[in-house]
Amino acid sequence: MSNNQPTVAYFSAEIGISPSIHTYSGGLGILAGDHIKAAADLNVNMVAVTLMYKEGYFKQRMDQDGNQSEVYPRFEPDPLLTKIDGTVTLPLRGRDVHVQVWKYSFEGIHGKIIDTLLLDTDVEENHEDDRKITLRLYSGGKDHRILQEAVLGFGGIRALRKLGYRDFSTYHMNEGHCSFLTLELLQEFKGDEDEVRKRCHFTTHTPVSSGHDHFAVDRVDKLIGELLPGDLKLPSMVLNSRVHMTELGLYFSRSANGVSELHGAVAREQFPKFNIGHVTNGVFHRYWVGKIFREVFDRNLPGWRENPERLLEIDSVSDDELLFARRSQKRFLLDYANSQTQRALAFKTLTIGFARRAAEYKRARLIFHDKERLIRLAKGNKIQFIFAGKAHPRDDHGKEILKDIVVQAKELLGDVKIVFLENYNMWLGNLITAGVDVWLNTPLRPNEASGTSGMKATLNGVPNLSILDGWWAEGCKDGVNGWAIGDPDESNDAADADHLYSLLENKVIPTYYNDQKKWLSLVREAIKTGVQFTGTRMVRDYIKTYYK
Repeated sequence: MSNNQPTVAYFSAEIGISPSIHTYSGGLGILAGDHIKAAADLNVNMVAVTLMYKEGYFKQRMDQDGNQSEVYPRFEPDPLLTKIDGTVTLPLRGRDVHVQVWKYSFEGIHGKIIDTLLLDTDVEENHEDDRKITLRLYSGGKDHRILQEAVLGFGGIRALRKLGYRDFSTYHMNEGHCSFLTLELLQEFKGDEDEVRKRCHFTTHTPVSSGHDHFAVDRVDKLIGELLPGDLKLPSMVLNSRVHMTELGLYFSRSANGVSELHGAVAREQFPKFNIGHVTNGVFHRYWVGKIFREVFDRNLPGWRENPERLLEIDSVSDDELLFARRSQKRFLLDYANSQTQRALAFKTLTIGFARRAAEYKRARLIFHDKERLIRLAKGNKIQFIFAGKAHPRDDHGKEILKDIVVQAKELLGDVKIVFLENYNMWLGNLITAGVDVWLNTPLRPNEASGTSGMKATLNGVPNLSILDGWWAEGCKDGVNGWAIGDPDESNDAADADHLYSLLENKVIPTYYNDQKKWLSLVREAIKTGVQFTGTRMVRDYIKTYYK
């Protein structure tokens, strides 16, 4: 690796780097983990920083009526993580808080190691309240959130310094949760804002305003005291006495990006005072390709793990091998689903997957908009559905969405087979995206910043049936690699549901059952599309555009 390779410190409040380490809740964290792994494969000099959640993000339990409950099994870091000797200290709530640093090492395909540092306040010498700061992901109220973000930002920089990491070309903030790191750098550079700005890059992931943390200045000052500079003049602080975490990160960054072409445009409208470009997200292809597909690719397209562009030669793989891989992955999924539920899903039935966080804009219930029409479509066991997803523990509306799916599944029993698989995580996400026949995504455009689950599906030869939002606005070739739902200029539930039913009736179902040649063409084209949306391509884009 040449000496002018960038050195990157990558900060994220959640990082899904291993299914065994529960430091992620969903797309943001999985994306962060994929970013790190792809960077290791590309020999990037990088170190990552996140928090050590010993009770992680919850394990989901669903009762027969669709009520979600949460359990928090405790994670024992040893031997998966290495404990670093000593602690770093932060002044929070008027007392010293000691932060233990743990390390997880990921080895790339060529032997490059990228370390992820995990910060943990569950230390004996800390006050009992302070030991709980990093205990759970996205728990507690605003005070708790500020304290977690202070540990991540201020504590993260101090942890890097403790371990001898000093000279980074880029501090990459993955969302506003990390933005306090800019204030620690500001102190290091004795108040020189330009010196901080030279070194920072910011990625925003959410077009939804509620996804951006902001806190009253008095509240922040009460909790972090001297760490908040008295002369800081952010527009939000001057105008309405708020510390807006996304604005803080953008203000101190030389560059910034959204996570798809469409989201870049939305982000520029959200934050017009800042120069925001885009890098469309990508997924770590070596992990998200299912086991049987990995074996088929190894046999037929050697080198695809190092260079995913080899998958563009998928036409050289025989129909028989492709069918074998698709059917094997589907068998894995249906065997698991049938072992977990009382609905016997049929192997020969067209199986549609929908799995994501329970947020209203994702419209998990759109498929139920006209139940009579859905029943007619499914007549003769033509289609069946697999749902999965979690609602935040305090998101009552998200829980109602999940409950409604379970209730609808019961009401439709005997007419449409629908299962809900509990405890959606990296492992289950892998199983579902690799195993269904079609991937369904119905967000209210333009609220899906990127979406990565559909990318994982394509790499497994699964066509997407999706609204033209996020990455699918770039990746869709309608009727060639999947289908586009709705009119991109006018998105509403009734029109989108009507078009979804029409596509199922006139395109998806007839092709699946009556035209195997066309279906295999969709499978091949999906895989080729997936090549554009790998972590390899994404990290190369960051290197070229932002990590200079």
